[in-house]
Amino acid sequence: MPVAIITGASRGLGRALARSLAADGWNVVVDARDPAALTATVTAEPFAAASGVVRAVPGDVADPAHRAALVAAASELGGVDLLVNNASVLGPSPQPSLADYPLDVLAHVYAVNTVAPLALAQLALPRLRATSGTIVNITSDAAVEPYEGWGGYGSSKAALEQIGNVLAAEETDVHVYTFDPGDMRTQMHQDAFPGEDISDRPEPESVIPALRRLLFDRPASGRYRRADFDDVSASEVSVGATP
Repeated sequence: MPVAIITGASRGLGRALARSLAADGWNVVVDARDPAALTATVTAEPFAAASGVVRAVPGDVADPAHRAALVAAASELGGVDLLVNNASVLGPSPQPSLADYPLDVLAHVYAVNTVAPLALAQLALPRLRATSGTIVNITSDAAVEPYEGWGGYGSSKAALEQIGNVLAAEETDVHVYTFDPGDMRTQMHQDAFPGEDISDRPEPESVIPALRRLLFDRPASGRYRRADFDDVSASEVSVGATP
């Protein structure tokens, strides 16, 4: 069965995608910084009933040893068919203006959101080339819109998008996607708007049909938004589908 590495999978979009693929029989390697949260996630339903193998590797994607452990775990399961760079950090909350942004914090935001995804892709590329695999970098409209107070996070995602563009041009045997899921009801979104009611935002699970269509239809490498797949319902992308 195909093998996926999905970072930041203890909650939110990463967890929802990992559940969906594992239910199809994919072997999935997942990570998160909080070991207890990751363990709780993979031992609960529906992961516990998944037909695929779910391997939890707790750690920080900014750590080179952890990235190597993720690729090693995937290799033990058969290789790497899919890498989803979902793990990110927001930075300070509430978000400061760039004039006041602590540079040491900005360096950490870039280390997690920009450098780590490329570093993980570099490790996985020999296996991805062998399988004509796929890389998905999760982004945000903050990467392309000049929102006040979003200079740190937004610029880190903008840099990640350009990394994806160049990687796609250089690695023609691998599909490289930048995917913008839009606003979701996640902890990071709540952290970005402390004290606000975000209950009107869609749950991450609602994005999965669009993301699955991207993965299984495999259009040309590039940037895609959830809105590009608004006509896709969950029933249109069967749980038994394989790329």
